[in-house]
Amino acid sequence: MNTGTAAPSRRSRRPRHSKVLVYALLCVGGATMMLPLLWMLSTSLKDPGNVFTSPPQFIPRRQVTWRDAASGEDLPVFTMRVAGETRRAAVVRRSPEGVIVRPLDASGQAGEETTVPADSLRPVYEVHFRWRNYLDAAQALTLDRNWLSFAVPAYRVSLRHSTWEFGPWSFPGFPLRNAFIAFYLNSIIVTTCVTLGEVVTSSLAAFAFARLRFPGRDALFVGYLGTMMVPSVVTMIPVFVLLKQLHLIDTYAALILPVMFSAYGTFMLRQFFLTIPAELEDAAKIDGCGRFGVYRHVILPLSKPALATLTTFTFLGTWNAFMWPLIVINSMQRKPLMVGLYAFVGQYSTDWTMLMAASVMVMVPVLIVFILGQRYFVQGIVMSGLKG
Repeated sequence: MNTGTAAPSRRSRRPRHSKVLVYALLCVGGATMMLPLLWMLSTSLKDPGNVFTSPPQFIPRRQVTWRDAASGEDLPVFTMRVAGETRRAAVVRRSPEGVIVRPLDASGQAGEETTVPADSLRPVYEVHFRWRNYLDAAQALTLDRNWLSFAVPAYRVSLRHSTWEFGPWSFPGFPLRNAFIAFYLNSIIVTTCVTLGEVVTSSLAAFAFARLRFPGRDALFVGYLGTMMVPSVVTMIPVFVLLKQLHLIDTYAALILPVMFSAYGTFMLRQFFLTIPAELEDAAKIDGCGRFGVYRHVILPLSKPALATLTTFTFLGTWNAFMWPLIVINSMQRKPLMVGLYAFVGQYSTDWTMLMAASVMVMVPVLIVFILGQRYFVQGIVMSGLKG
Protein backbone atom coordinates (compact mmCIF):
# COMPACT_ATOMS: atom_id res chain seq x y z
CA MET A 1 0.00 0.00 0.00
CA ASN A 2 1.34 3.37 -0.98
CA THR A 3 1.29 5.68 2.01
CA GLY A 4 3.24 8.49 0.38
CA THR A 5 1.83 11.82 -0.63
CA ALA A 6 -0.17 11.71 -3.81
CA ALA A 7 1.43 13.39 -6.79
CA PRO A 8 -0.11 16.74 -7.66
CA SER A 9 -2.47 16.66 -10.59
CA ARG A 10 -1.60 18.20 -13.91
CA ARG A 11 -4.16 20.95 -13.36
CA SER A 12 -2.67 21.86 -9.97
CA ARG A 13 0.82 22.07 -11.50
CA ARG A 14 -0.37 24.59 -14.06
CA PRO A 15 0.99 28.01 -13.10
CA ARG A 16 -1.52 30.54 -11.93
CA HIS A 17 0.11 33.39 -13.80
CA SER A 18 -0.96 31.84 -17.12
CA LYS A 19 -4.62 32.12 -16.10
CA VAL A 20 -4.09 35.69 -14.99
CA LEU A 21 -2.50 36.47 -18.35
CA VAL A 22 -5.41 34.92 -20.24
CA TYR A 23 -7.96 36.86 -18.20
CA ALA A 24 -5.97 40.07 -18.68
CA LEU A 25 -5.89 39.57 -22.45
CA LEU A 26 -9.64 38.91 -22.50
CA CYS A 27 -10.29 42.08 -20.49
CA VAL A 28 -8.09 44.13 -22.80
CA GLY A 29 -9.83 42.68 -25.84
CA GLY A 30 -13.26 43.37 -24.36
CA ALA A 31 -12.31 46.95 -23.48
CA THR A 32 -10.98 47.49 -27.01
CA MET A 33 -14.26 46.26 -28.49
CA MET A 34 -16.15 48.66 -26.22
CA LEU A 35 -14.26 51.75 -27.38
CA PRO A 36 -16.43 52.40 -30.48
CA LEU A 37 -19.58 52.13 -28.37
CA LEU A 38 -18.20 54.49 -25.74
CA TRP A 39 -17.18 56.97 -28.44
CA MET A 40 -20.67 56.84 -29.94
CA LEU A 41 -22.34 57.46 -26.57
CA SER A 42 -19.90 60.23 -25.74
CA THR A 43 -20.23 61.96 -29.12
CA SER A 44 -24.02 61.86 -28.92
CA LEU A 45 -23.83 64.10 -25.84
CA LYS A 46 -21.17 66.56 -26.99
CA ASP A 47 -21.44 70.06 -28.38
CA PRO A 48 -20.97 70.16 -32.16
CA GLY A 49 -17.55 71.84 -31.89
CA ASN A 50 -16.13 69.32 -29.40
CA VAL A 51 -16.31 66.14 -31.46
CA PHE A 52 -12.72 65.88 -32.70
CA THR A 53 -10.34 66.90 -29.95
CA SER A 54 -6.82 65.80 -29.14
CA PRO A 55 -6.55 63.86 -26.94
CA PRO A 56 -10.02 62.28 -27.39
CA GLN A 57 -12.54 63.13 -24.68
CA PHE A 58 -14.81 60.25 -23.69
CA ILE A 59 -16.53 62.38 -21.05
CA PRO A 60 -18.39 65.25 -22.77
CA ARG A 61 -17.00 68.60 -21.67
CA ARG A 62 -17.26 72.22 -22.67
CA GLN A 63 -15.23 75.26 -21.82
CA VAL A 64 -16.50 77.35 -18.92
CA THR A 65 -17.68 80.81 -19.93
CA TRP A 66 -18.31 84.06 -18.06
CA ARG A 67 -21.05 86.46 -19.19
CA ASP A 68 -20.02 90.07 -19.47
CA ALA A 69 -23.00 92.12 -18.24
CA ALA A 70 -21.90 95.19 -20.18
CA SER A 71 -21.58 93.59 -23.62
CA GLY A 72 -23.77 90.51 -23.07
CA GLU A 73 -21.05 88.24 -24.47
CA ASP A 74 -20.01 84.87 -23.07
CA LEU A 75 -16.23 85.06 -22.64
CA PRO A 76 -14.14 81.87 -22.34
CA VAL A 77 -12.56 81.23 -18.95
CA PHE A 78 -8.91 80.25 -18.51
CA THR A 79 -6.60 79.71 -15.57
CA MET A 80 -3.43 81.77 -15.14
CA ARG A 81 -0.61 82.09 -12.66
CA VAL A 82 -0.57 85.38 -10.74
CA ALA A 83 1.92 85.99 -7.93
CA GLY A 84 2.55 82.29 -7.52
CA GLU A 85 -1.13 81.35 -7.29
CA THR A 86 -3.60 80.05 -9.86
CA ARG A 87 -6.58 82.24 -10.66
CA ARG A 88 -9.35 82.23 -13.23
CA ALA A 89 -9.70 84.90 -15.87
CA ALA A 90 -12.08 85.68 -18.70
CA VAL A 91 -10.40 86.33 -22.04
CA VAL A 92 -11.60 89.60 -23.56
CA ARG A 93 -9.52 89.73 -26.74
CA ARG A 94 -6.07 89.11 -28.08
CA SER A 95 -3.54 91.79 -28.82
CA PRO A 96 0.00 91.91 -30.23
CA GLU A 97 1.37 92.24 -26.70
CA GLY A 98 -0.49 89.16 -25.41
CA VAL A 99 -3.99 88.29 -24.26
CA ILE A 100 -6.23 90.82 -22.54
CA VAL A 101 -8.09 89.17 -19.65
CA ARG A 102 -10.24 90.13 -16.71
CA PRO A 103 -9.31 88.24 -13.53
CA LEU A 104 -12.20 86.58 -11.68
CA ASP A 105 -12.50 86.25 -7.93
CA ALA A 106 -14.13 83.42 -6.01
CA SER A 107 -17.58 85.00 -6.31
CA GLY A 108 -17.30 85.36 -10.09
CA GLN A 109 -16.76 89.14 -10.09
CA ALA A 110 -14.34 90.41 -12.74
CA GLY A 111 -11.49 92.82 -12.09
CA GLU A 112 -9.76 95.32 -14.33
CA GLU A 113 -8.41 94.31 -17.69
CA THR A 114 -4.80 93.21 -17.82
CA THR A 115 -2.48 91.72 -20.39
CA VAL A 116 -0.86 88.31 -19.84
CA PRO A 117 1.25 86.02 -22.05
CA ALA A 118 -0.76 83.57 -24.15
CA ASP A 119 1.28 80.56 -23.01
CA SER A 120 0.33 81.20 -19.37
CA LEU A 121 -3.37 80.49 -19.97
CA ARG A 122 -5.02 77.09 -19.66
CA PRO A 123 -8.68 76.53 -20.64
CA VAL A 124 -11.14 75.54 -17.93
CA TYR A 125 -13.60 72.75 -18.79
CA GLU A 126 -16.69 71.38 -17.09
CA VAL A 127 -18.65 68.18 -17.63
CA HIS A 128 -21.61 68.93 -19.86
CA PHE A 129 -24.12 66.52 -21.41
CA ARG A 130 -26.03 68.02 -24.33
CA TRP A 131 -29.22 65.97 -24.15
CA ARG A 132 -30.84 68.18 -26.74
CA ASN A 133 -28.89 66.32 -29.44
CA TYR A 134 -31.42 63.48 -29.25
CA LEU A 135 -34.37 65.81 -29.76
CA ASP A 136 -32.57 67.62 -32.59
CA ALA A 137 -31.76 64.31 -34.29
CA ALA A 138 -35.36 63.14 -34.03
CA GLN A 139 -36.63 66.37 -35.59
CA ALA A 140 -33.88 67.00 -38.13
CA LEU A 141 -35.49 65.28 -41.13
CA THR A 142 -38.92 65.90 -42.64
CA LEU A 143 -40.89 63.92 -45.21
CA ASP A 144 -41.96 65.69 -48.37
CA ARG A 145 -45.37 63.97 -48.26
CA ASN A 146 -47.53 61.91 -45.92
CA TRP A 147 -46.21 58.61 -44.65
CA LEU A 148 -47.29 55.60 -46.78
CA SER A 149 -49.03 57.72 -49.38
CA PHE A 150 -48.96 56.26 -52.90
CA ALA A 151 -50.57 56.60 -56.30
CA VAL A 152 -50.70 53.73 -58.83
CA PRO A 153 -51.69 54.66 -62.39
CA ALA A 154 -54.17 52.60 -64.38
CA TYR A 155 -52.80 49.80 -66.53
CA ARG A 156 -54.34 47.33 -68.94
CA VAL A 157 -53.83 43.61 -69.40
CA SER A 158 -54.80 42.06 -72.73
CA LEU A 159 -55.32 38.33 -73.10
CA ARG A 160 -56.60 37.00 -76.45
CA HIS A 161 -59.79 38.94 -77.16
CA SER A 162 -60.29 40.31 -73.67
CA THR A 163 -58.81 43.38 -72.01
CA TRP A 164 -58.84 44.12 -68.33
CA GLU A 165 -58.10 47.49 -66.84
CA PHE A 166 -56.84 47.87 -63.29
CA GLY A 167 -56.55 51.04 -61.30
CA PRO A 168 -55.85 53.75 -60.74
CA TRP A 169 -55.35 53.40 -57.00
CA SER A 170 -54.23 56.00 -54.53
CA PHE A 171 -53.93 56.41 -50.80
CA PRO A 172 -53.40 59.80 -49.12
CA GLY A 173 -51.28 58.24 -46.39
CA PHE A 174 -51.05 59.14 -42.74
CA PRO A 175 -50.45 62.72 -41.57
CA LEU A 176 -46.93 62.02 -40.37
CA ARG A 177 -44.08 64.22 -41.59
CA ASN A 178 -41.40 63.39 -39.00
CA ALA A 179 -38.93 61.32 -41.01
CA PHE A 180 -37.22 59.70 -38.00
CA ILE A 181 -40.50 58.36 -36.63
CA ALA A 182 -41.35 57.12 -40.12
CA PHE A 183 -37.99 55.33 -40.30
CA TYR A 184 -38.71 53.72 -36.95
CA LEU A 185 -42.15 52.53 -38.04
CA ASN A 186 -40.76 51.18 -41.31
CA SER A 187 -38.08 49.20 -39.48
CA ILE A 188 -40.61 47.82 -36.99
CA ILE A 189 -42.98 46.72 -39.77
CA VAL A 190 -40.28 45.14 -41.92
CA THR A 191 -38.44 43.49 -39.03
CA THR A 192 -41.62 42.06 -37.52
CA CYS A 193 -42.81 40.62 -40.83
CA VAL A 194 -39.42 39.15 -41.72
CA THR A 195 -38.90 37.66 -38.25
CA LEU A 196 -42.35 36.05 -38.10
CA GLY A 197 -42.09 34.85 -41.70
CA GLU A 198 -38.65 33.33 -41.27
CA VAL A 199 -39.55 31.58 -38.01
CA VAL A 200 -42.71 30.09 -39.56
CA THR A 201 -41.12 29.00 -42.86
CA SER A 202 -37.94 27.70 -41.24
CA SER A 203 -39.83 25.72 -38.60
CA LEU A 204 -42.15 24.16 -41.19
CA ALA A 205 -39.24 23.24 -43.46
CA ALA A 206 -37.21 21.93 -40.52
CA PHE A 207 -40.14 19.79 -39.39
CA ALA A 208 -40.44 18.31 -42.87
CA PHE A 209 -36.72 17.51 -43.09
CA ALA A 210 -36.54 16.15 -39.53
CA ARG A 211 -39.81 14.22 -39.13
CA LEU A 212 -41.29 13.46 -42.53
CA ARG A 213 -40.01 10.75 -44.85
CA PHE A 214 -40.23 11.32 -48.57
CA PRO A 215 -38.06 10.41 -51.58
CA GLY A 216 -35.02 12.65 -52.01
CA ARG A 217 -35.36 14.27 -48.61
CA ASP A 218 -31.68 14.15 -47.68
CA ALA A 219 -30.50 15.20 -51.13
CA LEU A 220 -32.93 18.11 -51.12
CA PHE A 221 -31.74 19.15 -47.68
CA VAL A 222 -28.08 19.06 -48.77
CA GLY A 223 -28.94 21.14 -51.82
CA TYR A 224 -30.81 23.63 -49.66
CA LEU A 225 -27.79 23.93 -47.36
CA GLY A 226 -25.63 24.48 -50.43
CA THR A 227 -27.36 27.81 -50.98
CA MET A 228 -25.59 29.09 -47.85
CA MET A 229 -22.30 28.89 -49.76
CA VAL A 230 -23.50 31.34 -52.44
CA PRO A 231 -22.53 34.92 -51.52
CA SER A 232 -25.42 37.35 -51.32
CA VAL A 233 -23.72 39.70 -53.79
CA VAL A 234 -24.09 37.02 -56.47
CA THR A 235 -27.87 36.78 -56.11
CA MET A 236 -28.44 40.48 -55.45
CA ILE A 237 -28.75 41.56 -59.09
CA PRO A 238 -30.99 38.64 -60.23
CA VAL A 239 -33.34 39.20 -57.30
CA PHE A 240 -33.45 42.92 -58.04
CA VAL A 241 -34.29 42.26 -61.70
CA LEU A 242 -37.04 39.83 -60.66
CA LEU A 243 -38.56 42.38 -58.28
CA LYS A 244 -38.31 44.99 -61.01
CA GLN A 245 -40.31 42.80 -63.37
CA LEU A 246 -42.93 42.29 -60.67
CA HIS A 247 -43.13 46.07 -60.02
CA LEU A 248 -42.16 45.58 -56.38
CA ILE A 249 -39.24 48.00 -56.20
CA ASP A 250 -39.69 50.70 -53.56
CA THR A 251 -42.26 48.63 -51.65
CA TYR A 252 -42.34 46.76 -48.38
CA ALA A 253 -42.54 43.52 -50.36
CA ALA A 254 -39.03 44.12 -51.72
CA LEU A 255 -37.72 44.36 -48.16
CA ILE A 256 -39.65 41.38 -46.80
CA LEU A 257 -40.10 38.63 -49.39
CA PRO A 258 -36.46 37.99 -50.49
CA VAL A 259 -35.18 37.56 -46.92
CA MET A 260 -38.14 35.76 -45.36
CA PHE A 261 -36.64 32.30 -46.03
CA SER A 262 -33.43 31.08 -44.44
CA ALA A 263 -31.37 27.95 -45.00
CA TYR A 264 -29.49 28.64 -41.78
CA GLY A 265 -32.71 28.84 -39.75
CA THR A 266 -33.96 25.61 -41.33
CA PHE A 267 -30.71 23.84 -40.53
CA MET A 268 -30.60 25.03 -36.92
CA LEU A 269 -34.22 24.10 -36.20
CA ARG A 270 -33.88 20.73 -37.96
CA GLN A 271 -30.93 19.83 -35.75
CA PHE A 272 -32.94 20.81 -32.70
CA PHE A 273 -36.03 18.90 -33.81
CA LEU A 274 -33.91 15.75 -34.17
CA THR A 275 -33.11 15.88 -30.44
CA ILE A 276 -36.81 15.59 -29.51
CA PRO A 277 -37.64 11.92 -28.73
CA ALA A 278 -39.70 10.18 -31.38
CA GLU A 279 -41.78 8.54 -28.64
CA LEU A 280 -43.48 11.87 -27.95
CA GLU A 281 -44.53 12.07 -31.59
CA ASP A 282 -45.86 8.52 -31.50
CA ALA A 283 -47.86 9.27 -28.34
CA ALA A 284 -49.36 12.35 -29.99
CA LYS A 285 -50.40 10.29 -33.03
CA ILE A 286 -52.08 7.73 -30.77
CA ASP A 287 -54.03 10.58 -29.18
CA GLY A 288 -55.32 11.55 -32.59
CA CYS A 289 -52.89 14.28 -33.71
CA GLY A 290 -52.06 14.56 -37.35
CA ARG A 291 -48.79 15.82 -38.76
CA PHE A 292 -49.67 19.44 -38.22
CA GLY A 293 -50.96 18.60 -34.73
CA VAL A 294 -47.61 17.04 -33.86
CA TYR A 295 -45.87 20.13 -35.20
CA ARG A 296 -48.17 22.48 -33.31
CA HIS A 297 -48.60 20.70 -29.97
CA VAL A 298 -45.36 18.72 -29.57
CA ILE A 299 -42.49 20.12 -31.62
CA LEU A 300 -43.02 23.86 -31.18
CA PRO A 301 -43.62 23.88 -27.38
CA LEU A 302 -40.42 21.85 -26.85
CA SER A 303 -38.36 24.04 -29.19
CA LYS A 304 -38.67 27.39 -27.44
CA PRO A 305 -34.87 27.85 -26.95
CA ALA A 306 -34.15 27.25 -30.65
CA LEU A 307 -37.09 29.39 -31.78
CA ALA A 308 -36.04 32.23 -29.47
CA THR A 309 -32.48 32.03 -30.77
CA LEU A 310 -33.62 32.17 -34.40
CA THR A 311 -36.03 34.99 -33.59
CA THR A 312 -33.29 37.04 -31.98
CA PHE A 313 -30.75 36.46 -34.76
CA THR A 314 -33.32 37.28 -37.43
CA PHE A 315 -34.46 40.42 -35.63
CA LEU A 316 -30.91 41.71 -35.22
CA GLY A 317 -29.95 40.94 -38.80
CA THR A 318 -33.05 42.53 -40.30
CA TRP A 319 -32.97 45.59 -38.04
CA ASN A 320 -29.32 46.27 -38.95
CA ALA A 321 -29.67 45.55 -42.69
CA PHE A 322 -28.34 48.34 -44.86
CA MET A 323 -27.20 47.27 -48.33
CA TRP A 324 -30.38 45.60 -49.60
CA PRO A 325 -32.77 48.35 -48.36
CA LEU A 326 -30.45 50.95 -49.88
CA ILE A 327 -30.77 49.26 -53.28
CA VAL A 328 -34.53 48.59 -53.44
CA ILE A 329 -35.95 51.62 -51.60
CA ASN A 330 -35.96 55.03 -53.26
CA SER A 331 -38.61 57.09 -51.50
CA MET A 332 -37.87 58.80 -48.20
CA GLN A 333 -41.11 57.64 -46.60
CA ARG A 334 -40.28 53.91 -46.92
CA LYS A 335 -36.67 53.90 -45.80
CA PRO A 336 -35.80 51.87 -42.69
CA LEU A 337 -33.66 53.26 -39.93
CA MET A 338 -30.25 52.14 -41.17
CA VAL A 339 -30.78 53.77 -44.55
CA GLY A 340 -32.38 56.80 -42.92
CA LEU A 341 -29.28 57.37 -40.80
CA TYR A 342 -27.35 57.88 -44.01
CA ALA A 343 -29.24 61.14 -44.47
CA PHE A 344 -27.13 62.67 -41.69
CA VAL A 345 -24.00 62.07 -43.79
CA GLY A 346 -23.42 64.92 -46.23
CA GLN A 347 -21.23 65.00 -49.29
CA TYR A 348 -18.69 67.32 -47.70
CA SER A 349 -19.49 67.24 -44.00
CA THR A 350 -21.26 65.12 -41.40
CA ASP A 351 -23.16 66.23 -38.32
CA TRP A 352 -21.54 63.71 -36.00
CA THR A 353 -23.39 64.69 -32.84
CA MET A 354 -26.84 64.18 -34.38
CA LEU A 355 -25.69 61.07 -36.25
CA MET A 356 -24.42 59.46 -33.06
CA ALA A 357 -27.53 60.54 -31.12
CA ALA A 358 -29.74 58.97 -33.79
CA SER A 359 -27.57 55.82 -33.74
CA VAL A 360 -28.04 55.48 -29.98
CA MET A 361 -31.82 55.72 -30.40
CA VAL A 362 -31.65 53.10 -33.16
CA MET A 363 -29.62 50.80 -30.93
CA VAL A 364 -32.16 50.75 -28.07
CA PRO A 365 -34.52 48.08 -29.55
CA VAL A 366 -31.54 45.90 -30.43
CA LEU A 367 -30.29 46.00 -26.84
CA ILE A 368 -33.74 45.18 -25.49
CA VAL A 369 -34.10 42.15 -27.78
CA PHE A 370 -30.57 40.99 -27.01
CA ILE A 371 -31.08 41.25 -23.24
CA LEU A 372 -34.38 39.37 -23.42
CA GLY A 373 -33.05 36.63 -25.70
CA GLN A 374 -29.45 36.17 -24.61
CA ARG A 375 -30.23 33.32 -22.20
CA TYR A 376 -31.49 31.27 -25.14
CA PHE A 377 -28.40 31.73 -27.31
CA VAL A 378 -26.09 29.09 -25.89
CA GLN A 379 -28.88 26.69 -24.98
CA GLY A 380 -30.45 26.82 -28.42
CA ILE A 381 -27.20 26.57 -30.40
CA VAL A 382 -25.64 23.85 -28.25
CA MET A 383 -28.74 21.67 -28.23
CA SER A 384 -29.19 22.10 -31.99
CA GLY A 385 -25.94 20.24 -32.60
CA LEU A 386 -26.42 17.27 -30.28
CA LYS A 387 -27.79 15.01 -32.96
CA GLY A 388 -27.12 15.12 -36.70
